[in-house]
Amino acid sequence: MAMWRSRPACKLYAALGRRGGRVVGSDLQTGSASFRVQALLPVAESFKFALELRTHTSGLAAPQMLFSHWEVIDIDPFWRPRTEEEYLHWGEKWDGVNRAKGYMDAVRARKGLATDKQLVQHAEKQRTLSKNK
Repeated sequence: MAMWRSRPACKLYAALGRRGGRVVGSDLQTGSASFRVQALLPVAESFKFALELRTHTSGLAAPQMLFSHWEVIDIDPFWRPRTEEEYLHWGEKWDGVNRAKGYMDAVRARKGLATDKQLVQHAEKQRTLSKNK
């Protein structure tokens, strides 16, 4: 839940959208020019949200967060294009952000398990920066 004056409304919605949140409801406070927005935000995305929101709205919006419920993410973390139609639409490799895969990789890295990240991405471009004598 966040309260703010009417001006930084678009910045609040943008901050929620960047972090995968969705707005449940919003209403105008009676007797004032303040709005109240109720939104759902994943807990993994809520860290430093208050700082980001205050920064982007110049301190005009203040979040009040509390845990609401558990929810299953309906995204396959191992998705890749398989059908002919998906290949035509996405190409050989999908470069978008898979939020479920990101959460899964973060947990695996935190636990010390293997992830799909490559340690060296462009080995032929790496070089040693040493001084020539």
